Amino acid sequence: MNDRMTTPWGELGLTRFPEHPHDRLRAWDASDEYLLRHLAEQGTDLSGTVVTVGDRWGAQVTALATHPSVRVPVQITDSYLGQEATRANLARAGVEPGEVRLLTTRDAPPGRIDVLLVRVPKSLALLEDQLLRLAPSVHQDTVVVGAGMVKEIHTSTLALFERLLGPTRTSQAVRKARLIFCTPDPSLERAANPWPYTYTLPEGVGAVSGRTVVNHAGVFCADRLDIGTRFFLGHLPDGRDARRVVDLGCGNGVVGTAMALTSPGAEVLFTDESFQAVASAEATYKANGAPGHAEFRVGDALAGVPAGSVDLVLNNPPFHSHQATTDATAWRMFTGARRALRPGGELWVVGNRHLGYHVKLRRVFGNSQLVAGDPKFVVLKAVRR
Repeated sequence: MNDRMTTPWGELGLTRFPEHPHDRLRAWDASDEYLLRHLAEQGTDLSGTVVTVGDRWGAQVTALATHPSVRVPVQITDSYLGQEATRANLARAGVEPGEVRLLTTRDAPPGRIDVLLVRVPKSLALLEDQLLRLAPSVHQDTVVVGAGMVKEIHTSTLALFERLLGPTRTSQAVRKARLIFCTPDPSLERAANPWPYTYTLPEGVGAVSGRTVVNHAGVFCADRLDIGTRFFLGHLPDGRDARRVVDLGCGNGVVGTAMALTSPGAEVLFTDESFQAVASAEATYKANGAPGHAEFRVGDALAGVPAGSVDLVLNNPPFHSHQATTDATAWRMFTGARRALRPGGELWVVGNRHLGYHVKLRRVFGNSQLVAGDPKFVVLKAVRR
């Protein structure tokens, strides 16, 4: 596969993170190329503070870092994996660490932004939260350009730019990609940021019935309990004898919080690759006064967790990477869980029935047991032998 992107300023070798020899997904798309080409064709002044938001694998900021006029471009991302890919891509391009600022969605943005580039995220809520956070740093002369594939840019996307930043229009589509042009209006009055969103769980979901959930923008199913998690909560294992439990891909942390409430002697590790998710999990855990000890970690699945140190792993693996459907994340989670579990330790997984996780678990663990199922979901258990 061609892993080199042609930019107006040269060719770059780019990869996703973690790198895998059989990964056929590129680290950029046509919208990244369209955006960079537009900046060059328009002769955009890039000598001020340039910020790129949602740059998925670092394609934009790596290209900008090689531009002779750009001084210390800033990337803001919610993805640990995306940030690690960016580090690797910058190093591959010969860019020194201090020549780019890498921020997360939890960090304060620069005080002044002269060029704002926005890769439209899948989550409209995350876009709303980020535009509200960035708006005070934008001035009337800021160049604001959004980018995305045609299927990712909707009327609601444009309305959000218009409501939070100023008059907005779109480009023609090129190779199924589109740009968004926004003229900042400093006189706009904006409502207060509605994120994070807090709600009370319904009855009938086990230990967390009637408990509080806190969701930062961008977390999956932020305004209600998703049906897969609801099903999982009704079939969680008895973890009273577990000393170390992991909520893997924790999202808002409701599953790990449920285990903490029923297993006060356990230490619960909440881990996710999303900075917004881990912040949500910590807020949910603390809002419910769960006993015991908890750790909150942003990272790549179970990388960094000592082998054989875990008694129980709970997992609802994603099967999308942005817009692409892939089982790479599930494989990494399952193999990581097998390494981290002690002999006799268990991995419990909830997933859509059609994904066939029982086949993957048998390949990784040598066993898989159906704990519960309905027409849509299954809960599976695999034991580390």
